[in-house]
Amino acid sequence: MSQYILSIDQGTTSSRAILFDKQGKSVNISQQEFPQYFPNEAWVEHKPDEIWQSVKSTCLDVIKKHNITGKDIAAVGITNQRETTVIWDRHTGKPIYNAIVWQDRRTSDYCQSLQEQGLEPKITEKTGLLLDPYFSASKIKWLLDHVDGARALATEGRLAFGTIDCYLLWQLTGGKSHKTDATNASRTMLFNIHQQCWDEELLSLFDIPLALLPEVCDSASDFGLSEHNIFGEPIPVLGIAGDQQAALIGQACFQPGMAKSTYGTGCFFMLNTGNTAHQSTNRLLTTVAYRLNGTTAYALEGSIFMAGATIQWLRDGLKLFKSAADTQAIVAQIEAEHGVVLVPAFTGLGAPYWDPDARGAILGLTRDSGIKEIVAAALQSVAYQTKDLQKAMEKDGMRPSHIRVDGGMVGNDWVMQFLADMLGAHVDRPKVTETTALGVAYLAGLKLGWYQSLTELEEKWQLDNRFEATYSKAKRDRLYEHWLQAIEKVKTN
Repeated sequence: MSQYILSIDQGTTSSRAILFDKQGKSVNISQQEFPQYFPNEAWVEHKPDEIWQSVKSTCLDVIKKHNITGKDIAAVGITNQRETTVIWDRHTGKPIYNAIVWQDRRTSDYCQSLQEQGLEPKITEKTGLLLDPYFSASKIKWLLDHVDGARALATEGRLAFGTIDCYLLWQLTGGKSHKTDATNASRTMLFNIHQQCWDEELLSLFDIPLALLPEVCDSASDFGLSEHNIFGEPIPVLGIAGDQQAALIGQACFQPGMAKSTYGTGCFFMLNTGNTAHQSTNRLLTTVAYRLNGTTAYALEGSIFMAGATIQWLRDGLKLFKSAADTQAIVAQIEAEHGVVLVPAFTGLGAPYWDPDARGAILGLTRDSGIKEIVAAALQSVAYQTKDLQKAMEKDGMRPSHIRVDGGMVGNDWVMQFLADMLGAHVDRPKVTETTALGVAYLAGLKLGWYQSLTELEEKWQLDNRFEATYSKAKRDRLYEHWLQAIEKVKTN
């Protein structure tokens, strides 16, 4: 009897494979980092075959570690870094170019030109997104325009586009399934989130042929069977969701008004708005939260490009410590008001500023400043950026005062306490912090019939620790004002 779901969690810097049992408990995990490529300033690329090899390797490793076979796995779920763009040849399966990563800013000038033509309101109305290089549409256009022969092949129907979930599904099924789910489709800037279909007007605007695009399915769906030779057994892929939507599901934020904030490579704050696609007037995104049985739930989202990636830079670029886990001890005794502010605009600023040309800065340095202050400022930048998003949601009439958190950084109690203090909110860390992988395990479990309803999944959520605000409003406002002053110094728009 198959008793596990295999979740593939394909992130920006690493791939993970996690086995979940029927109770939604993680029983084993395998993780592997893969290379990042930066061919020009603010360009970020991955090699798709290296991503696929890391996924295959971690899947086989976790199966071996747990001493099981493919027969023991009932289904596969895939969650992925969103917006990252791959185009490959349908006949050979080979990508025509590297994957262009969501952080990549090479299409800034093109997006700016569309803004100057007054096209952003129409795009936002249809997709819930803002005109930014972050999303897939301008990346697809760049590939078609810059890779020799690509546009002609795409028009003939020879090429396939996909976000990473779609590319992995193609690989897993031996090229039989060219599908994605509604959450990933909603991040391409080509998908009408109200009509739930690819939008012909947007395809025409970006000069992208419909033949390039995958079929869009519910988040819990029959996506296809894995090839027998991969796991020794064909296994159905039954759940797919972009990483942030998967985390919302894993956090059981199914009621309108519930919010989660994920701290991985970036930070993504998402608030469930139910069956209403609430359009922000404060530069937040409207997105598909999940689509189940043909019914769409929506969310309001703020996207921050640099959270854990900032700490990775301190570790690998500046070599200030050996492991991210060391940061808690480094800052344990430091006062919050130490005077140094780090703005991690390494690849521009995300919500609510949307300034692709802004660049990072460390401000307020004195002769007394040292490693402690710089590390603290980097950790604090995560909370300040989350505060920016909370403020924007507040202006949209939806201030979340209770937030569920997950991702690699949430194990740092110092960061979580500072986050609660800056937000003036309850910050709840669950017992299972692998909520992204858990979310797609839940989706696959729903499709399998292991779980009967979202209510059943809500009851599975368990609290590990609640962080409550301790700062006075005056102290919170003072710290936040320093952050806003620093932001003004790096902004270009």
